[in-house]
Amino acid sequence: MSIEILLAAAFPAELRAKIAPQAGVAGPLDGPVGASLSEAEARGIRVLVTMGTLKTSAEVMDRLPGLGLICCYGTGYEGVDLDAAAERHIMVTHSPAANAPAVADLAMALLLAANRRIVMADKFVRDGLWSGNSAARMPLVRGLTGRRIGVFGFGAIGRRIAARAAAFEAEVAYHNRSAKPDVAYAFHETLRSLADWADILMIAARADASNHHAVDRDVMKSLGPDGIVVNIARGSIIDQEAMIALLRSGELGGAGLDVFEQEPLVPDTLKAIPHVVLTPHIGGGTWDAHDAMQSLVAANIAAFLAGNPVKTPVPEMASR
Repeated sequence: MSIEILLAAAFPAELRAKIAPQAGVAGPLDGPVGASLSEAEARGIRVLVTMGTLKTSAEVMDRLPGLGLICCYGTGYEGVDLDAAAERHIMVTHSPAANAPAVADLAMALLLAANRRIVMADKFVRDGLWSGNSAARMPLVRGLTGRRIGVFGFGAIGRRIAARAAAFEAEVAYHNRSAKPDVAYAFHETLRSLADWADILMIAARADASNHHAVDRDVMKSLGPDGIVVNIARGSIIDQEAMIALLRSGELGGAGLDVFEQEPLVPDTLKAIPHVVLTPHIGGGTWDAHDAMQSLVAANIAAFLAGNPVKTPVPEMASR
């Protein structure tokens, strides 16, 4: 079987098992994507499986002259040069909503952990500081009931976060590129308006050039000293240095972060703040989420190789 599918990263073995019956699979390879292939091998690659966090530039596409499909494993596709792909008539797909329930679950876990100081409380117990009902206890915090939770980005993940937040008896509102007529939550025209209203901000927007550092110092400061920011989207959406400064000064109450500006690098200044909860980009890290993402990637590849329309083109490609 000729090699037609190239993996840009070390994806789970289950993905390879799902796509291997369709065509020969290679990768991940050493060095830049496609650079170590022979000229004949490079011409034979028709499908590249990658992730939104990896750079898939025009140069990468030029190394694979037979490329016709770029499949992003997961919802994001910010690393793909869509203009270059369109110019070369390369379709780009992603896996929308496949991991949405898992990511929304983690968003709420981070919120609860940050709000109730779970990590600090765990350390308090492990360090032997708990002495029954003595005065040496964790400080009191506000509960979630009645809190104002703003959701930035109202796609599949944002909707699920809103539903979970509402179940905690919180008030929910959202900001999105446009209002969603099928939901009852209040819509804010601007992110700043949402932040002025909210005391908790949940970031679920898809990252692109238009929202780089959209959650800036003014937005975060609006949340107040009891405010919390939770990010399960992309690190580029938050001005990370401004967030650190606000957390250290007490102008922002806490944070729950699964994503960072320069992953896997996390500033020591951020690690040192006790009322911040940090996880290593594990939002979609459940078996069911990965199975759903793998099935979508396999379905898109099967459709493409059969000459049929792909199942889930990215919105920019679907409209071209």
